[in-house]
Amino acid sequence: MFKLYVIKEYQRLKEIESNQYGLEWNVKRILSKANYQIHTDAVKKYIVPKSGYTQAKEWLAYADEADLLNLVLFRCTAKQWRDLNPERVLNNENIRDMASINELAVLSSLENLNSILIKNGLGKRDRFKILNETAKEQLVNLNKADLLKSIKKENSSIYVDAVEQIKKKIN
Repeated sequence: MFKLYVIKEYQRLKEIESNQYGLEWNVKRILSKANYQIHTDAVKKYIVPKSGYTQAKEWLAYADEADLLNLVLFRCTAKQWRDLNPERVLNNENIRDMASINELAVLSSLENLNSILIKNGLGKRDRFKILNETAKEQLVNLNKADLLKSIKKENSSIYVDAVEQIKKKIN
């Protein structure tokens, strides 16, 4: 009976562990997409027409704005990251795949803020300064809190913080 209990607990813990990583991946995907459309719409409406890029080179305006956000948050452009991480590039990973949930939450916020700054006609240098200050402040605040602990799985009996549940069952 004891062996069966140990095996069942092991299986349950493995399920919790795999769900935890699946949950984290889903949260990261949602955060990555949250304000992306708002940001790209602002680029399309306010930057592309002024950029002078041909329709074939229009993507450069979007890449330039994405790199502005990458520089603010990660301190490097996507290309610089790829050059430094060729093995990850081979695995189809990018700079944002390596970001923490807190960094992705800040990135989503920065995309929204940048779209507002673009709409208001601020230049790239001024936007960088405002975005940089905002990113620092938000990261400090988010890093003080552990957001993963507050996220519950769809199955209400499985939580990210499985250790606490196990401790309760044992005691």
